[in-house]
Amino acid sequence: MQIFGFLGSLLGYVLWGAFYILKDFGLSIIVFTIIVRLCMFPFTIKQQKSMAGTARLSKKQKEIQEKYKNNRQKAQEEISKLYEKEGVKPTGGCLTMIVPFLVLFGVFYAVAYPLTNTLHIDSAKVTEALNYVNTIPGYTAASGATNATYQEIYFLKDFSCFQNIDAIQQIFNADQINTINMFEKGFNTFGMNLFAIPQDYGIWSPMILFPVICFASNVLTQFITMRINVKNNPMQQQQGCMKVMMYAMPLFSAYIAYIVPSAVAFYWIVSSLVSLVQSVVVGKLFSPQRMTATSEARHAALMLEQEALVKYNYVPHGLSEGAEENTKSKKKKK
Repeated sequence: MQIFGFLGSLLGYVLWGAFYILKDFGLSIIVFTIIVRLCMFPFTIKQQKSMAGTARLSKKQKEIQEKYKNNRQKAQEEISKLYEKEGVKPTGGCLTMIVPFLVLFGVFYAVAYPLTNTLHIDSAKVTEALNYVNTIPGYTAASGATNATYQEIYFLKDFSCFQNIDAIQQIFNADQINTINMFEKGFNTFGMNLFAIPQDYGIWSPMILFPVICFASNVLTQFITMRINVKNNPMQQQQGCMKVMMYAMPLFSAYIAYIVPSAVAFYWIVSSLVSLVQSVVVGKLFSPQRMTATSEARHAALMLEQEALVKYNYVPHGLSEGAEENTKSKKKKK
């Protein structure tokens, strides 16, 4: 939890920087998501190259499996040699999926603890303020602040009621009070409060749109990504981790979006859509067909270069004596 809290604090600086300029948390999340996705772009390329490389070698892999069908250990050794020779890591497509989840947890901790992780107010002051408001009669029932995880959110939502209390003004200085006020007003995006937790309002409230849209965006992303992968390599079955992501991710995202602040769900929706665009672009740039054509073009260029060296009797430094004699004998025959 401390690791995710630290990550949430780091991401909170980016969120606060975007909010300070835009004064709208929804727009800030969009900008934040684009920045995060740009930073993760190398991982996306690595993942696509891994899948494209595995697809490109699927035919050779099947030939090896057929050749050594009675010796599975030998087949596995030959396949490993093939991957190593071609510079392909078949597990890269699964491992690089961990990074988006780490970011998602970081976003949750930045949103769930807005005072300490996004505004970076001293935690001792925040704790003191929370302890004070919890002693106010009727506060917990009126605000619904029953979940200890979201105490900072409940406090921020009702801050306009507390800001003029002497005890609160003694805890926070004038600049901090103004900053908290500005931050609280920026959470009403597109007519909806991104601090709201759909679970608190029930399935018949407008807040249920966040889990529903989160589910739909993830289904769309998974479906189109699957179509791209099948189109690039119809013969290859999806990796185990990809199958799990295909069926479990949309339902998991809908459940999470239901029990966390809507700002987290909004991030997940935007992230899914940006990821979809990235998948389409990267899928075309690094498709198995394009990578195969590039590899063949490089091989052809290398062969032409070697032929030119032989034709002009140029022996590169480090060429073996046998190879040099070979070159000379070919010239004499001509």
